[in-house]
Amino acid sequence: MSLTATMARIHPGKPALGPRELETLRHIASGHTYLQTARQMGLSRHTVDAYLRRIRTKMNINTTAELTRLAITLGL
Repeated sequence: MSLTATMARIHPGKPALGPRELETLRHIASGHTYLQTARQMGLSRHTVDAYLRRIRTKMNINTTAELTRLAITLGL
């Protein structure tokens, strides 16, 4: 099952996350800092922060723990 299908099943009615948002989420859930994630993805720390803000807004998430739980649920 694709990640988009998994997200639709787990979080019906919520917008799907884009590939870069998912990649960012995977890094953060693995324990990487914003700076480490930015370096590994070839982005600025501010872009990583923007991706995470968009994820939080789309999924109505407020904490890093909730982000991590989402990543685990999605199998990231």
